[in-house]
Amino acid sequence: MAGSGERARHWRYEELPGVDLLRAHYIRKTFLRHTHEHFVIAAVADGVDVFHHGGADQYAGPGALALVNPDTPHTGRAGGPEGFRYGAVYPSPQLVSEIAAETTAIRGTPGFTSPVLEDAYAVGLVHEVLRAADEGNALAADTLLRVAVTRLLRLNGGPMPQRAVRAAGARAAARARAVLEERMAEPPTLERLAADLGTSPFALLRAFRDTYGMPPHAWLTDARVRRARHLLDAGTAPAQAAVAVGFTDQPHLNRHFTRIVGVPPGAYQRERRSDGGRTPGRKNVQDPQGRLLLPSGVWQNRPLSQTYTGKTTESRTPPSSGTPSE
Repeated sequence: MAGSGERARHWRYEELPGVDLLRAHYIRKTFLRHTHEHFVIAAVADGVDVFHHGGADQYAGPGALALVNPDTPHTGRAGGPEGFRYGAVYPSPQLVSEIAAETTAIRGTPGFTSPVLEDAYAVGLVHEVLRAADEGNALAADTLLRVAVTRLLRLNGGPMPQRAVRAAGARAAARARAVLEERMAEPPTLERLAADLGTSPFALLRAFRDTYGMPPHAWLTDARVRRARHLLDAGTAPAQAAVAVGFTDQPHLNRHFTRIVGVPPGAYQRERRSDGGRTPGRKNVQDPQGRLLLPSGVWQNRPLSQTYTGKTTESRTPPSSGTPSE
């Protein structure tokens, strides 16, 4: 296992609008501190997923789920040399709110209260959603996804937690974020940004980190990758998307995109244009030692025509609690 390559597939199934899907086996990859527009529901099948969330490292092993609310900063890495294998669904906030309103008593914006939940049944449901999407079984995929989200909200749901931030600091942070969004391709320095907002660099840095969970430069990298995803979804070439969002070139985008999304932008875009893995007659994907990407008893792994195979020769990255600079 330790010598096998990393593999990941990030795709969408047209019959599940607003939901991203992922299957992955990561060994040495470490995810930068980042956020998602959607919920993260990651079901671990093998190994340990370690992710920094809420000020501490969280550990999700086999039979557990890693659960992250939208716009919540977190990292990710394997908890051991063998890596970890998991399947994940990323439902939109609108879909989760719709399910919560129909099936739970949660008032306000629904969210997960704990980042890790031990529930083998829900883990199995997530893998069955991925399997149904692969087989083109829209009824099963939609049904199982709604059952899984309902179960997780009933076991581990509540009103979305709100970050307590001083009003003045929050206003300055929000204004700074608006400037960075508008000038994403040519952002100002921290000193210039603070001066334009009538504050000091360190005061702005503290307010921004308190409000958004990461410093402005890390937030900007995350925002650039998020916007690049939308451009790729719309058919923009990776090289053009890189320049449009402010990266130096496509390799610059590739590096950050892979360390946030989990696959390179080219592989990500190809899956958006593929048939969703429903072409019949393909064989199950195996690792170099002849084993299924995930145990068949947990998840019947279907063909990955555009599976991304990462390299495993890069050096071990720092602990997940770190926030590397660009």
